[in-house]
Amino acid sequence: MQRRKFIRLAGGGTLAAATAGTLAACGAVDAGFPPEVLEAWKGPVGETDARRRAVAYAITAPNSHNLQPWLVDLREEGAITLRTDPTRVLPQTDPWGRQILIGHGTFIELLVMALAQQGLASQVQLWPQGELPAALKDWDNRPVARITLAPGGQPDPLFAQVLLRHTPKTDFDTTRPVAPALLAQLLGSTPAAASLQVGGTVDAGQLPALRTLCWESARVELLTPRTMMESIQLTRVGPSEILQHRDGISINSPFVRAVSALGLFDRSAPPAEGSAAYKNAMARFEGHSRTAMGFVWITGPNTRTDQIRTGRLYVRQQLQATALGVGMHPMSQAVQEFAEMAPHYERVHQLVLGKPAPRTPQDATVQMFCRIGYVQGDVPATPRRPLTAFVRV
Repeated sequence: MQRRKFIRLAGGGTLAAATAGTLAACGAVDAGFPPEVLEAWKGPVGETDARRRAVAYAITAPNSHNLQPWLVDLREEGAITLRTDPTRVLPQTDPWGRQILIGHGTFIELLVMALAQQGLASQVQLWPQGELPAALKDWDNRPVARITLAPGGQPDPLFAQVLLRHTPKTDFDTTRPVAPALLAQLLGSTPAAASLQVGGTVDAGQLPALRTLCWESARVELLTPRTMMESIQLTRVGPSEILQHRDGISINSPFVRAVSALGLFDRSAPPAEGSAAYKNAMARFEGHSRTAMGFVWITGPNTRTDQIRTGRLYVRQQLQATALGVGMHPMSQAVQEFAEMAPHYERVHQLVLGKPAPRTPQDATVQMFCRIGYVQGDVPATPRRPLTAFVRV
């Protein structure tokens, strides 16, 4: 009996450690995934239709918790209509759907780039039937965007990075600082939309406060049972689960797979404070925060349209980071809008915008907050569902 308890505790610790490190990103822990789940990263093999080819590239877009919340309707000739899959949202950590819509923005940007690569220009009309309601619980089936196609698209130099872009979810190399010139190149390569601003820092004097913010806000998400359970419920363990779902937070380490096979892998509750699971999770959060060698952010109004624009800008930054050989990983806990996060939400706005609380509705919102640094080793690709899972015809 004591041995069974030990195995359950150790398995839970490994789960929490892997889960906690990927709470706000496209999750993947360890390599060696079934090859089928990585087929999207080969591009649109065998696809001849221009729209389907473009969608095949777009589904590699970064998105919160690797939910892949996109549905595309190709029934109208010469157009693509984009909707949200209502089963793929985050009501606990993202109650207003802001992060989901940023993920739609990343999808749209890659879609437009992939169409342009085929000589097609895109006209993106957001909210053709009106904006989605404020609260996620009130969302309906209205489209996020309608993209119409015409001849004349010009290839984008960043398109070469689309299938090479992966989000690093490991500690960065603290022996390699990010040069100010590289930061300037990263920020300057992706001009912001008129309503958005980009910023960042690699200043050693500013990093400690930002690292502490990442660490403390991550603890809040871990210690709030409903937000931690949201991630645990999206955890996929071992090849069979990863192949079945191809989404969420994928864990493929041999130990966790063995524990799961024995039926001793407990996903029924978050780790208790002070437990081995809790300590392992904290260590992973702390490592991500401590090894941040710089930070970049996007700020602007908090309209639905600006959330989409943020996603389009963000993925371009990640593509440019890939071209520059630097890792870029969202640390978005502090900008989440659930009640327990409120003090850290205010803190990130104070540090980034320099404006003390209270804030007003007219003030800018920190839409994206990411750590940057050099990766030690390869960054694995993240599982993706097959193209047919996204397309409605």
